[in-house]
Amino acid sequence: MVKTDYKSSFKHFFNKIKNKLLKEKIIKQIEKIILNPEVGKPMRNIRKGTRELYIPPFRLSYAYLPIENKIIILNLYHKKKQ
Repeated sequence: MVKTDYKSSFKHFFNKIKNKLLKEKIIKQIEKIILNPEVGKPMRNIRKGTRELYIPPFRLSYAYLPIENKIIILNLYHKKKQ
């Protein structure tokens, strides 16, 4: 089983969301990431080593460390504030 860790920036933004359907979508996508960590789009340049998954209108940024068998959920942010 893959270990999962959450950064404080993700926790803070996730707790501010009031829409229950959106929270459920985010939780489902995190479960999807845990089952297949390479499901997200790999990032380039400065963000190399991280991946993103699009959950309209947000993006979920995470890093997968295969050596440690660990996923770190980095941030959840609005697409326009990229």
